[in-house]
This record gives sequence, C-alpha cells and structure tokens, in this order.
Amino acid sequence: MRPSKDFLKKPVITIDEGRYLGEVKDLYLDEALNWLAGINLGSAGLLRRKALIVSREDVVVFGIDAVLVKHREVVKNEDEVEETEKWLPLSELQGRAVDTPGGTKVGQIGDVILDQEARVSRFRLSKVFVAGTIAEDPTIPRGAMLDTGGVDGVMTIDLPKAEQPEAVSASKTET
Repeated sequence: MRPSKDFLKKPVITIDEGRYLGEVKDLYLDEALNWLAGINLGSAGLLRRKALIVSREDVVVFGIDAVLVKHREVVKNEDEVEETEKWLPLSELQGRAVDTPGGTKVGQIGDVILDQEARVSRFRLSKVFVAGTIAEDPTIPRGAMLDTGGVDGVMTIDLPKAEQPEAVSASKTET
C-alpha cells in the first residue's frame, strides 16, 4: 500500500527505449473513486494548453523510483481520451470535506492510499474534526464511503463502518 503522494514528481520512462517522458504532476481517479485512472505529465501548447496524460492501462510498473510505461505513444492530450472528462484529479479531491449522513463533519481528504493494482484502498485525512478511532488513525477505508461528493463537494461516509477494529488494524499495516 502506498500513498498517492509517493507517485508525484516520479519520472515517467518508456520500457522499450528507456526514454524520459516527463514527471508525474498529478494523478487522476475514476469517477467512483475506485482506482487510479491515469497520470498527468503537465501541459503542452502555447495558447491552448492541454494536459498530457497516460492512461492506467498503459502503465507497466508503478516503481519506487519511476513509473514505467509501454512506449512514448501512450502520452496523449486530454481531448484524445474520452474518459478524462469523468476523471477526478487528485489535486481536486484533496481538501474535500468528509461528513456523515447526519451532517457531522468528520474531516478533509488529504491523500489516497493505493494498493498494488492502483485501486483506492483508503482515504487519508489531512484534518480531523471528530474524536475517537479516526482521530487516532486518520484514514477511512474505501468501503466506508457512501457518496463521493461529486455533486455537492462533500464526501459522505458510514462512520461506524470506518471505525471498525478490523478496518483500523488493516490501515496500520498499510503505512
């Protein structure tokens, strides 16, 4: 398990030529916040700047020191990949409020923790507004999320599910 911030600023290199393509500027998550959908290599163009992206399917390895991709043709402009309009940049998820169905403010998203297949495992909170288990271990398992916050900008979680002992002990072994 790795926090997504570990991927930022990593070089992106092709495995066929060993060519440096750039560095990871941001990550994209799918609309339901289940997995990493792509990586952002920054922007290109003088007047109409467009994000340069690599889809998750084109990544061979998310390594410790670098991200390895198939070949240089996997880098596309954002308008060349239809799904990107549904992707959420990690930078836009960070700071998103988290509450319960009853409206209790729990905290704010700081980062996501990804498993070996780049699936979202947990959400790490940067700010915590409640006492108890989440204050001691400021992470929320993906399975405790009820609403991504895509409509109102506030993620809703099942607090009792997030505080289950097995969920807490699992997060301590991940970080």
